[in-house]
Amino acid sequence: MTLDDYNTHCARLPAASHVIQWGGAHVWKVGAGPGQTGKVFAVAGWGEDDALAVTFKCSDIVFEVLRDAPGCRPAPYLASRGMLWIQRTSDASVSDDELKSHLVESWRLGALALTKKRRAELGLADPAPGPDAAARRPRRSAS
Repeated sequence: MTLDDYNTHCARLPAASHVIQWGGAHVWKVGAGPGQTGKVFAVAGWGEDDALAVTFKCSDIVFEVLRDAPGCRPAPYLASRGMLWIQRTSDASVSDDELKSHLVESWRLGALALTKKRRAELGLADPAPGPDAAARRPRRSAS
C-alpha cells in the first residue's frame, strides 16, 4: 500500500479527518472538529527500509492473531501501554485489501469511543458491528 492509497482509503470513511503530527506521521481521526479532538484510528509513517508502516486499533482477537505474524507487530508506544494496536510493516501476512478492512474496523472502534451525542451529531449514532463482534459479545447462559 502506498501512502496515497492509505490516505485515499481513510478519507472515504465518514467523519474522518487527517492531520500530520508526531514527527510527520499521517494521522487519521474520527469525530474531530471545532472544539473536538476526535479519536485516532490510523497512523502511517515510514518504518525500517523506508517502507510504509500503518498502525491501526483492533479487537483483542485480531491483536492476538497479528502480534507475532510476519510483517506485523504490536504498535510501538501504544501496545506497550496496554492498548490494542497493531503496526503492519509489510504485506507478508496482511494484504492491502485486508489492511483496508482493518482500517475500517479501527475507524468503527474509534467511532464507538466517541460520546453518543458526538456520534449523533456526526450521523454515526450506531456504527455497524465489526466482523468479530460475535466473539466480543458475552454469551448468555441457558436457564
